[in-house]
Amino acid sequence: MTKADRTITEDTLAHVMRYGPVFESKVIASAEGAFVVAEDGTRILDFTSGQMSAVLGHSHPDIVACVRDQVGRLDHLFSGMLSRPVIDLCTRLGSMVPGLEKVMLLSTGGESNEAAIRLAKVVTGKHEIVAFSRSWHGMTGAAAGATYSAARQGAGPASVGNFAIPAPHAYHPRFTHADGTLDWQSELDDGFAMVDAQSTGSLAAFIAEPILSSGGIIELPLGYLAALKRKCEERGMLLILDEAQTGMARTGDMFAFQRDGVVPDILTLSKTLGAGLPLAAVLTSTALEQAAHDKGYIFLTTHVNDPLPAAVGCTVLDVIERDGLAARATVAGARLRDGLLSLQQRFDCIGDVRGRGLLLGLEIVTDRASRVPDLDMGDRIAAEAMARGLSMNIVKLPAMGAVFRIAPPLTATDAEIDLGLKIMAEAISAAGG
Repeated sequence: MTKADRTITEDTLAHVMRYGPVFESKVIASAEGAFVVAEDGTRILDFTSGQMSAVLGHSHPDIVACVRDQVGRLDHLFSGMLSRPVIDLCTRLGSMVPGLEKVMLLSTGGESNEAAIRLAKVVTGKHEIVAFSRSWHGMTGAAAGATYSAARQGAGPASVGNFAIPAPHAYHPRFTHADGTLDWQSELDDGFAMVDAQSTGSLAAFIAEPILSSGGIIELPLGYLAALKRKCEERGMLLILDEAQTGMARTGDMFAFQRDGVVPDILTLSKTLGAGLPLAAVLTSTALEQAAHDKGYIFLTTHVNDPLPAAVGCTVLDVIERDGLAARATVAGARLRDGLLSLQQRFDCIGDVRGRGLLLGLEIVTDRASRVPDLDMGDRIAAEAMARGLSMNIVKLPAMGAVFRIAPPLTATDAEIDLGLKIMAEAISAAGG
């Protein structure tokens, strides 16, 4: 195989359907730890944990051993059969937070959000779903109907009864106090006043990420979740939290909502739960599960409660607990944040550094006074970083701004974090930042 054969060309893509992103030029052959390796031997530091999922890094030895063992004994079953890995994972997840005792295992984040929204509709007997205007909850049916950050055009009407309110954005505030800081309570009140004006009286649920990722790493301010829960309770709505990217210790807590002391009615997990393999979960209370069951709730899929991914999920929990990765996310996140803040002092194009734990955002702007997102600069920085062996994912949708989502594996070493920061500095300098 020649070097030319190892890159993406038009011939390479003759049979590969395009689905949104621009493909990188290199063909990836393998991955281990915090690095992916291209067919030409290039090592690329992965600061997005794959698709924001591989919290234990790539090819973690415990995950590899688990898959090899489990796939040779029991991988898939009829949906009416239970296995020990499924019972064990449901038991462990259902014992973590009082009020979230019942668990169903699925494959993807979109699928878990479909199941959660369907559960809310069945239990409440209502159909209207509210989400944030910068949300991403999936690409299918009800999940797509509650997704507003992108991909809404050209596919016909969304589900009936979907509403959006603005996400509270401290760097780009819509409502402010006298000192210019975000007045999120007034914004929340205004958003729900608009929802109430449009609702037919059938509000079923609000679905939210504690940190909106595709929306540009927008963290809900402390106190916001409690106020949102009150808004839901006043209207007989359920609160669904989507922790696809924030769950499994990434923010320093096992679940991001734990910082706020607010327990959702329904919790969805995915991405990080399988550490890069397809595993998702829906968690709810014993009472809500009973109510749903009494009303005939059904959510049958081909891979519901499959044993192989469930075994992987148990191993993910084992490693997080054994290696203290929640605490590691806090310590490593502080190191990474300090490094990003140092870069902000050096480069005027960095407007904001935000996020929590090892889920951080870096917003690129034309100037700090106007805070106008600089999409072209973001593209140049991303290209320069990749050329130097660093993969960073940038949210560059015009409505979202130019925000790098930075989420290394929880297993990333201090040296790997420092290397990423060094490459970032070189890339920003080369891009003219």
